[in-house]
Amino acid sequence: MGKEDTIEVTGVVIEPLPNAVFKIKIENEPYTDMVINAHLSGKMRMNFIKILPGDKVTVQLSTYDLTKGRITYRQK
Repeated sequence: MGKEDTIEVTGVVIEPLPNAVFKIKIENEPYTDMVINAHLSGKMRMNFIKILPGDKVTVQLSTYDLTKGRITYRQK
């Protein structure tokens, strides 16, 4: 799976789960009010970027499974 096979959406973190996994509510138009599980990307773990409930984040969704994603950016 390459970068071309992903969908980028924005969402809000609802709650943290163990092992750097978060429940995220999607805000983009076709996926509005969808709740997914997403884990932190490797670069965010390496740079010790903290994610708290209420943060707006950018998430990459796979085209194969729209219920799982990867957090790639925390918006300011």
